[in-house]
Amino acid sequence: MAVIGGGPAGSLFAYFLLQIAHTIDLDISVDIYEPRHFTHCGPAGCNHCGGIVSESLVQMLATEGINLPPTVVQRGIYSYVLHMDAGSVEIESPVEEQRIAAIYRGNGPRTAVDMPWDSFDGYLQEICEKEGAQLVHQLVVGLERDGDLPVVVTGEASTAYDLVTVACGVNSNFHTLLDGTASEGQPEVSRTFITEFKLGADAILETLGDSMHVFLLDIPRLEFAALIPKGDYVTMAMLGEEIDDDLVKRFLDSPEVREAFPAATIPAVCTCAPVINVKGPERPFGERVVLVGDAGITRLYKDGIGAAYRTAKAAAETAVVHGISAADFETHYFPTCRSIANDNWFGRLIFFFTIAVRKSRFVRKAVLRMTAGEQTRLKGRHMSGVLWNMFTGSAPYRDVFFNALHPGFLVGLARNLAAGLRPSHKEG
Repeated sequence: MAVIGGGPAGSLFAYFLLQIAHTIDLDISVDIYEPRHFTHCGPAGCNHCGGIVSESLVQMLATEGINLPPTVVQRGIYSYVLHMDAGSVEIESPVEEQRIAAIYRGNGPRTAVDMPWDSFDGYLQEICEKEGAQLVHQLVVGLERDGDLPVVVTGEASTAYDLVTVACGVNSNFHTLLDGTASEGQPEVSRTFITEFKLGADAILETLGDSMHVFLLDIPRLEFAALIPKGDYVTMAMLGEEIDDDLVKRFLDSPEVREAFPAATIPAVCTCAPVINVKGPERPFGERVVLVGDAGITRLYKDGIGAAYRTAKAAAETAVVHGISAADFETHYFPTCRSIANDNWFGRLIFFFTIAVRKSRFVRKAVLRMTAGEQTRLKGRHMSGVLWNMFTGSAPYRDVFFNALHPGFLVGLARNLAAGLRPSHKEG
């Protein structure tokens, strides 16, 4: 069997495939095609990701026998600071299971030589190799057919396999070769912007602390942005429409960013503008071919590694237990994809709320007032919980949506909106 792409989705698929096969004494071989080396820093080992995983995912991986060492998890994040023009507020994790952790998918940004961390993707690959997978450092340039068997084509050879799993994400042209031959439809994508700044651990602790900083600003074309502390570096991730140099400059020059982060005096050491999957293909599978992770379906804007885990495990279980035909994947794998897609529908509704917040200073003040007031109590932190899960992806969007319909949330928001209408009310 072949896996095209050695990121989390591909490695987790291979891991689960081999684990399940071992339990039923099924002898299989797995080749993972990945041209990059995740032991290299900078572009040579980069997988174009902001690098955030939820504590719940870390715990789920541990139950699967994948224990992430401290050298892989760069920093535990126990709170985030929401910045708006109306002010800022620190929001702590509602519960321990909803904490988040910062990682590097590769071996760190450009110039990160001899640093004491390990690549998340590289660590998963090592686990797969211990299970018996073979890592093939070749670029796949095509997928053909030899009768019923899919054939993986590289610059050096063409090899037929019983099953090919596509886990190459959307930042390559390979997925454009699959329409009609391995899946139906193409994923819809949106461009992001990621930059790394080197400050040093002490300076990061002084400026950002142990918090992720989220910016919800009324800047045209900018959905939201975040600053994520990782060891000696800070990752800046931006999401919006047609992100260009002008939009990046407007963001960095905004008073809210300049107050929180001295980016103007610190040159970026690594920059990329990857695309992300915002809607998967209609059918992420075909005869003896299945798409997992970003190549298939993922969560809207957040928790892509969590979605990679879910799709990889479901596809592996289908292949070993049920079969590798399109009908098998439709019956046993596709329900997982539909579940993620349905949850993303709620996610789109939730992000309409962020648009309302960004466009109205009146609403921004109410949200800030309500959130700040909740930090002094342990229970009834309705706005804080919704915002935390919306920006971290720690909970399903469906749960976030219905939490926003909770009477406590609606009454609290109404009270804080009304407080902003009182003539005698003073903002402080």
